[in-house]
Amino acid sequence: MSEPTTTRTTDDTETLDSETLGSPVPEQGASRDPEEWVTGGEPMTGPQRSYLDNLARQAGEEIPADLTKAKASEHIERLQQLNATQRPTDDQR
Repeated sequence: MSEPTTTRTTDDTETLDSETLGSPVPEQGASRDPEEWVTGGEPMTGPQRSYLDNLARQAGEEIPADLTKAKASEHIERLQQLNATQRPTDDQR
């Protein structure tokens, strides 16, 4: 996140640029380990819980309902990969 800056325009006036998120240059490997998230230790969100429930049902797995945001994210990633490999191809239908 960048701080607001002042920019001098071509007509020699100053404008205040608004604060921005992200980066003007793509970053490689910018994702962080969920365990390093600032809020990773908080309880999982409602959308995470719902999505994780659906993924676990598709995989035939039971997962504890009292996960943190970080642990829920890890399970979601794992189950997405698992479910993707278990889907029948057009040839198998």
